[in-house]
Amino acid sequence: MAEGRLTLRFALITFVVALALTIMPLPASIAAFRPEWVPLILIFWSLMAPERFGLLTAFGMGLLLDTLSGALLGQHALALVVVVYLTLRFHLRIRVFPVWQFGMTIVLLLTLYEFVLFWIDGVAGRTVPIVERWAPLLASALVSPLILGYLDQFRRDAQVRV
Repeated sequence: MAEGRLTLRFALITFVVALALTIMPLPASIAAFRPEWVPLILIFWSLMAPERFGLLTAFGMGLLLDTLSGALLGQHALALVVVVYLTLRFHLRIRVFPVWQFGMTIVLLLTLYEFVLFWIDGVAGRTVPIVERWAPLLASALVSPLILGYLDQFRRDAQVRV
């Protein structure tokens, strides 16, 4: 029971940090290269604890992200629900992938996330410069192995201590 509370507490901290990193102001020269923190964290937790973090968590985080970023209400929520659904659907397969396949899967999921956002912006008639649309994907692809590896190691260490 203590292990479950520790996991939940750690997950809540990572969600808050991801939201904070997403809205943190950056210089204009590197703002377009901000990684997609919230989808990365949601993918991690839906892989590691699919029974606790699922579609409702993705929808709630998406609404928070929409509210904090000023996007159309439901835009990020829909994109995150699609990504987390696919992660949950194939989580047993994804977890046993070799490192290079795991990395490619993360990149594909993030590409799908960006495509859903692109599609919603197109339907709404909102134009977004191509750099602002696809640069976060590149940054997320570069950062994801480090972040996901660190979170997994921290989670394992916390479970050993309990």
